[in-house]
Amino acid sequence: MKVVNQPLRKKDAMQLVTGQPVYVDDVTPRDCLCVKLLRSPHANAIVKSINKTAAMKVPGMEAIFTWEDVDQDGRRYTQAGQTYPEASPYDRLVIDRHVRFVGDVVAILAGADEKCVDKAMKLVKVEYEVLEPVLDFHTAKDNPVLVHPEDNWESLAPVGADNRRNLCAHDECGNGDIDAVLADCDVVIDRVYHTQACQQAMMETFRTYCEIDTYGRLHIISSTQIVFHTRRIVANALHIPKSKVRVTKPRIGGGFGAKQTAVSAVYPAFVTWMTKKPSKIIFSRVESQIASSPRHEMEMHVRLGANKDGIVRGIDLHTLSNTGAYGEHGPTTVGLSGHKSIPLYGKAEAFRFTSDVVYTNHMSAGAYRGYGATQGLFAVESAVNELANILGMDPFKIREMNITHEGEIMPAYYGQMNTSCALDRCLARVHDMIDWDNKYPCRDMGNGKIRAVGMGMAMQGSGITSMDVGSATLKVNDEGFYTLLIGAADMGTGCDTTLAQIAAEVLECPLDNITTLSADTDWSPYDSGSYASSTTYVTGKATEKCALELRGKICALGAKLLGCDKEQVSFDGREVRVEEGENAGKTISLSDIATASMNGNSIELQATVTHSSEISPPPYMVGAAEIEVDTETGEVTLLDYAAAVDCGTPINPNLTRVQAEGGIAQGIGMTLTESVTYDDRGYPMENSLFQYKIPARVDIGKIRVEFENSYEGEGPFGAKSIGEVVINTPLPAISDAIRNAVGKRFYELPITPEKIAMAAMEQK
Repeated sequence: MKVVNQPLRKKDAMQLVTGQPVYVDDVTPRDCLCVKLLRSPHANAIVKSINKTAAMKVPGMEAIFTWEDVDQDGRRYTQAGQTYPEASPYDRLVIDRHVRFVGDVVAILAGADEKCVDKAMKLVKVEYEVLEPVLDFHTAKDNPVLVHPEDNWESLAPVGADNRRNLCAHDECGNGDIDAVLADCDVVIDRVYHTQACQQAMMETFRTYCEIDTYGRLHIISSTQIVFHTRRIVANALHIPKSKVRVTKPRIGGGFGAKQTAVSAVYPAFVTWMTKKPSKIIFSRVESQIASSPRHEMEMHVRLGANKDGIVRGIDLHTLSNTGAYGEHGPTTVGLSGHKSIPLYGKAEAFRFTSDVVYTNHMSAGAYRGYGATQGLFAVESAVNELANILGMDPFKIREMNITHEGEIMPAYYGQMNTSCALDRCLARVHDMIDWDNKYPCRDMGNGKIRAVGMGMAMQGSGITSMDVGSATLKVNDEGFYTLLIGAADMGTGCDTTLAQIAAEVLECPLDNITTLSADTDWSPYDSGSYASSTTYVTGKATEKCALELRGKICALGAKLLGCDKEQVSFDGREVRVEEGENAGKTISLSDIATASMNGNSIELQATVTHSSEISPPPYMVGAAEIEVDTETGEVTLLDYAAAVDCGTPINPNLTRVQAEGGIAQGIGMTLTESVTYDDRGYPMENSLFQYKIPARVDIGKIRVEFENSYEGEGPFGAKSIGEVVINTPLPAISDAIRNAVGKRFYELPITPEKIAMAAMEQK
């Protein structure tokens, strides 16, 4: 391959590194209404009255919208960026009289500039009827206090939701008699694991600009992963036709799933639709911390049974998930906690997976890289590490005995066959990379510090089976260069580049000959969006098919111009050549074909292909961490992280490696420092990056990533996904290394220095 599997530079690299104007606030006008949100100080309350008279007297104020401007009995909507009909319930209004978490929207203020809006916000007088909140997700189900007592709450999908029970979703599935299998096992690990909510903490906060275009339509320019879903979300929220909404996105300054929820788009859209004036909202960092869409807090109860020889025979998992005040992504994230962890163990005779997703009066959760698999893998992989410890077995060895292999059916993965898998090679590679045999389990350095190693493995998916849709349009332009139109959103992952590489490989041209335009609902072909690890696998396959179709059209027009049949010609990326017949050897250049297509021609040099996959081939990963623990202070220093990933064929090895390194860094943060906690009033304690500690470069040590490639026949050039699987292994790997260092296993994340120091003291 000449273009695919090559480490080519991102198309937008120089624009980004030289600080050119590419983001929402760069490319939209300054002279527009400034939009800000007045937020609730209470976790659960009814707004009795709002006095905005004084606030509207502030010079420059345009409007203040409250619940009185919104039909409280009208149809609700969801901000989740999911395919219709969304699994997430319709439980929101643009402005609700009933506020359900600290930070919920009480009023939308719009004025000439930030100064006048800030002044007016202080003058708005609100009277609340404060209600008892539900702050503990353990007690939320069937609690007498209902987070959503309203009659117009609506669930569009059969996910077991019941707002009268504070249930956003409930599910049960399984295979075999799990109780009988566990009763017959020699060893049963029975543990409860807890992961706190975590923030995506992307550099660019939520932001959206809106205007009315030449045709009276609402034009939304937003930092979003989901332009087509955002169009539907805003239309549903404002109760206007979808034909009246256009959504585009510029470059995105990070998303990691946060921007799979339309956190900011609805509010300036409401202002602009009501006033017919341009408006813009930019979330502060505080707002992005207290009123966004963090990872779901989850508690996983795992029962894992095995024989003395280390064969895992059964896994029983119950997940309790905290969706917060609204149900965005609640019914769907929880499924991955079981369906992307249990299937790793191919010898299991039975499994059971049950789940409850509950409403509480906390900030609503949403999508975050790993999407529930991260939490479930921490639990299941930690249980397997504990099993290995109890049996006196090496953690690598016990996995080698139990893993799923290519060609096997995976009952816990929706009964899908494992169509491509190099997990065994990933295990062997990481074992050698970390020098496991010489470092496991720990070494006392003699100075109060202990070095230890731990490991874990993971799987994810490649898009949502039979649901995610990817599309591509390719056309030939003057002189024979191409334009690639896609609906997927490049959010720093480089998909504008990797999809162009796929097209260039098929069309046998340099990457620079492909111009990529992405994510505009008016001219992009439909795409579900950049989430669920779908872009390379689903949209990439659409691009491959589209390029093949366009190649055929180039040959057809070239043959017509050369006076022969299409079957008689070949195309090498530069020219069409007659291979047989009386005109054999005659050629016509792509440039001349492109020129001819614009004069007296009926063969369209353009193609559009839409693709959806009936399977979601998992990428696999193994990771191992070497840490040094200071037993006096509890400080953990990550010395080395070794990882091997099977993502099929890496389309661009450089971008694939960066994806892996970034995901590992986020997993390190979730394990050691990151969490969203609340005070007894329901206020988020980590409301800035001073309190919310994400790993800096000095915190992540040495990260080494290698690839063990399988070949996925359903993917473009054998590719699978890479974006999400890479965040999952640090949680079990680092937590097991800490256990090996201090002798105590932790079942809750993050594992802070205070916890470690206390554990080390207990062991003395």
